[in-house]
Amino acid sequence: MSQKKINLKESQTDRLRSLLNNKEFIPIPSCFDALSAKLIQQANFDVTFMSGFAASASRIGSPDLGLMTFSEVFDQANNICNAIDIPMIVDGDTGYGNAMNVRRTLKECSKAGCAGILIEDQLAPKRCGHTPGKDVVEREEAFDRIRAANDMRNEGYDILIMARTDANHTHGLSEAIARAQKFYELGADILFVEAPKDKEEMTTICKEVPGYKIANIVEGGITPNLPMKELTEIGYKLAVYPLTVMSAAMKAMTSSLNLLFKDEDRSDLLLNFKDLRQRVGFDDYYEISSKYETSKRS
Repeated sequence: MSQKKINLKESQTDRLRSLLNNKEFIPIPSCFDALSAKLIQQANFDVTFMSGFAASASRIGSPDLGLMTFSEVFDQANNICNAIDIPMIVDGDTGYGNAMNVRRTLKECSKAGCAGILIEDQLAPKRCGHTPGKDVVEREEAFDRIRAANDMRNEGYDILIMARTDANHTHGLSEAIARAQKFYELGADILFVEAPKDKEEMTTICKEVPGYKIANIVEGGITPNLPMKELTEIGYKLAVYPLTVMSAAMKAMTSSLNLLFKDEDRSDLLLNFKDLRQRVGFDDYYEISSKYETSKRS
């Protein structure tokens, strides 16, 4: 896994824009830290998404209920961007306040190298889209968040805007679609109508909402886990898988810890040490450092 030469003149936003223009469908496994993002890149995916659910669980060991602060989210996103060469979309939640907070959130995430940012219309503190208790702000506040994001982008902080509405949960599908349509008018690049309950709702969303649509596939969640081919046929351009990587990791960690506690063999659940070192980056480090005499001793 040698180091790739990257074009520093091409921003990650440009790369994501190019993928949207040229790919028929983009599957997006979600990362939660720098290591999981590296594994996603090594598996040859084109894009990753920093899931708020997964990042909150990983970083602070707490559920995605608005407990992570902007500074914690930004630090996590910054670490991820520095670890990978593929575009990363960051979960910006509600923007962490009013329209002025949205402006700052977008600005800082753009400066960190995020290719895209999700901004949603939930009331703060926000909740995971597939859990109970969530509600949305009034239309004008929701629209102001996207206006503010687009204004900041127009001031030079180039980043793609993923506008999400959770209105289907409390106000019905028609209200969710109306909000998504307005988000598109206000400059959003990717439209995210959260938690359609069946294929019929998913089809209606894709027919009535313009622009690029994204499906949120939570295994065991509200939205049907349709095959990618079927999602494409319905009209989705992207699908994010926010918990696949974290859930798989948690299952493997739980199983190996149970075996360790029982002092039983756990080798089938483990990467061999050589592969582990390679995937973390030891081989790349030694290859590069060999060019510098004083680094060989490190």
